Amino acid sequence: VQLVESGGGLVQPGGSLRLSCAASGSIFSPRSWGWYRQAPGWERELVATITSGDISTYADSVKGRFTISRDNAKNTVYLQMNSLKPEDTAVYYCNADGVTTDGTEWRDWGQGTQVTVSS
Repeated sequence: VQLVESGGGLVQPGGSLRLSCAASGSIFSPRSWGWYRQAPGWERELVATITSGDISTYADSVKGRFTISRDNAKNTVYLQMNSLKPEDTAVYYCNADGVTTDGTEWRDWGQGTQVTVSS
């Protein structure tokens, strides 16, 4: 199983970015997805999650600004980030879990994508 993120970059405060994370391999659609982030000198923190039933949760720091969504047909999760702030600067990682087509449970991380919010 492989998770590959994309969509990071440099954006000015108040701007927007959309991150994507695609899962590949001999898998069924992931059960749950999560976005995490880690800034230099800080521990990795949970940003948002979404379940197989499309129930989403958010860290208080991003509520109302970030939206997590999923496309099961593409085995992909998105993180729409609006009204970005300098404190959102971090490496963003996706995480997912599910079952392979031969019945093996899996949980994996993407390689991370850098988001920098700066003027």
